[in-house]
Amino acid sequence: MDKLDKLDRRILGIISNNARLPFKDVAEECGVSRAAVHQRVQRMIEMGVITGSGYNINPKTLGFRTCTYVGVRLEKGSMYKDVLPHLSNIPEIVECHYTTGPYSLLIKLFAVDNDHLMDILNSTIQEIPGIVSTETLISLAEGFNRGIRIPEGEQ
Repeated sequence: MDKLDKLDRRILGIISNNARLPFKDVAEECGVSRAAVHQRVQRMIEMGVITGSGYNINPKTLGFRTCTYVGVRLEKGSMYKDVLPHLSNIPEIVECHYTTGPYSLLIKLFAVDNDHLMDILNSTIQEIPGIVSTETLISLAEGFNRGIRIPEGEQ
């Protein structure tokens, strides 16, 4: 993978704080042309540094008031690849991580309420072949949510 220079990192820092900022404004802040910003962003997309863009949506405004983390234990860790397609078909699940520790998987999901959560757990997740058990942690409040810090210098 190509290295990111100081300008790349500066651009990343700016657009990660506001993805809707026009390239002309990013260019002005960085002291380069709009074309230079566009080319560098395109290169970082091709390199896999930038993997998407979009808007952050508040789930509560759509009626999803329960944010939950679910630790999933599998019969065998190697069943991860078999279980993952089933979990990816559950629209309420927004993240899934293959982990070390007491769980094989850690998932994050949003439910309308506790009844909806119980239905997702009992009727969907726990019915997937290979899942032995789950442990549910309900988030009471989000303290903060931020992207990764962009290091300033070259690495």
